[in-house]
Amino acid sequence: MSVKDLFQLDGKVALITGGSRGLGLQMAEALGEMGCRVAITARKAEELAEAREHLQGRGIEARAIANDLQRFEGIPGLVDEVMSAHGRIDILINNAGATWGAPAEAYPDEAWHKVMNLNVNAPFFLAREVGKRSMIPQRAGKIINVASVAGLKGSPPGMNTIAYNTSKAAAINFTRALAAEWGKYNINVNAICPGFFPSKMSAGLLDQLEDSIVARTPLQRLGGDEDLKGPVVFLASEASRHVTGQYLAVDGGSIIV
Repeated sequence: MSVKDLFQLDGKVALITGGSRGLGLQMAEALGEMGCRVAITARKAEELAEAREHLQGRGIEARAIANDLQRFEGIPGLVDEVMSAHGRIDILINNAGATWGAPAEAYPDEAWHKVMNLNVNAPFFLAREVGKRSMIPQRAGKIINVASVAGLKGSPPGMNTIAYNTSKAAAINFTRALAAEWGKYNINVNAICPGFFPSKMSAGLLDQLEDSIVARTPLQRLGGDEDLKGPVVFLASEASRHVTGQYLAVDGGSIIV
């Protein structure tokens, strides 16, 4: 197999959560450009429709499915819809996430549960459903969990995001544990740990802290519109077939200083 062939995804089916904007849409573009049929899901139907139109305008076969992953009872139906349309799911990207800022001593119960439900519980329930319905029977699959460099360290000054940091650390070890268990089915499970990328979720923090974040980053910039495309194609393709249980920091080097 040539190197180019290792990275091709022709005919594969990918389900991307949080795929209507930001990092999720960037990853959907990348997989679609390499030949994937993509199904994107998020809560807001209007944003999904815009994202689907955007992807289709780039020649990508795209399906949009409105779904609130915090309503766990809807996860089987989400998988049903993708399986009915395509017959299988080859690639799952657990990207949807939430954050909440508050001092630990005053952190609201409902905020903690919201972050944990979307960042930890939903990815497990969805991976379990996709695994038993598609990947385990076909003895092949790629699961990519979008964690964060926040899961590798504490919060910097000015950020009180204890639930987010905790949840992303859980996502990293969830990746390791699932990779160890499902390797026998030829399922690769890996994580991407982005640093700071401009997004709706990070907008408030970046308004206050962008200069100091960039100053502490060896490459002296934030993540951009194409910086996750290479990593996600690598982890979704046969190029990474002997890589599992790993995390890849895409952060401009912020965690090394």
